[in-house]
Amino acid sequence: MAQDGGGGRPKSLVDEARRVLRLRHYSVRTEESYVHWIRRFIRFSGGRHPREMGRVEIEAFLSHLAVEGNVAAATQNQALNAISFLYKRVLDREIGDLGAIVRAKKPRKLPVVLTRSEVMELLSRLDGVPRLVSGLMYGAGLRLMEAVRLRAKDLDLERGELMVRNGKGGRDRVTVIPTRMAGALRDQLAYARALHLCDLAEGFGAVFLPDALARKFRGAEREWSWQYAFPAAARSRDPRSGATRRHHFGETAVQRAVKRAVREAGIVKSASCHSLRHSFATHLLESGYDIRTVQQLLGHRNVATTMVYTHVLNRGGLAVQSPLDQI
Repeated sequence: MAQDGGGGRPKSLVDEARRVLRLRHYSVRTEESYVHWIRRFIRFSGGRHPREMGRVEIEAFLSHLAVEGNVAAATQNQALNAISFLYKRVLDREIGDLGAIVRAKKPRKLPVVLTRSEVMELLSRLDGVPRLVSGLMYGAGLRLMEAVRLRAKDLDLERGELMVRNGKGGRDRVTVIPTRMAGALRDQLAYARALHLCDLAEGFGAVFLPDALARKFRGAEREWSWQYAFPAAARSRDPRSGATRRHHFGETAVQRAVKRAVREAGIVKSASCHSLRHSFATHLLESGYDIRTVQQLLGHRNVATTMVYTHVLNRGGLAVQSPLDQI
């Protein structure tokens, strides 16, 4: 165990992992996920310290997840990434080739896509922030977290443009703001700004800024442009810094609202928030938009990822016309 800088209690391996994760500006979600898998790896290995283990024990753990745990391929990869980070960044050790692990099967699944009428039925059963966020997921092709994390400066209502900053893979992109949402979004921004002014008057008003922007741009955390477009109803304590701030609207609340709306609309498909983004892409392709344009709006690195939507176009199986319809 390492000794902390103040001469207090020795740092545990988990404490050191958290320190390195924060030093490298990993998100809170990633930090909690990595710590979870590091602890599971240690428990699986009988409490042994990772320094005493290596490739054999790592392969055994990952194979156990696939065989006994029956986890999805993405879950196994997440565990692998966490353990790789532990060895490379925290323990400064290479773990070598892991070719002997049993890989979890990665079934090829087509995305769940709603029809236009199903989308309208779903949205009509939502109100408030969940309706606005869901409208942006379908109308602009946003992921859920991209939508709830929007800042005031990311919405250009005059140009009808929306900037997604630090999206999946750390990439920025520009997408469209639905014209029919401009008025509601303008009202939402006015509400968020009034809430921010109240926070400032009460001695608060600072918002979380990514990386080291708070130190680089003094006072930026209190500026209106950096505030969340969809602020939470109440202030909360930052789990890392301990500061009391107003975070963004909770993604779980949106997920629950969408799930309830799907049920009330009588939609039998296994639809979720992400189905709205899938529907955005599919409906654009159905309308004749170029696949490269859709790729840019979605923020896909490779057009092959976008190609999956060509298989779910509303033109029959594999986008062909049935011979029965040609008689």
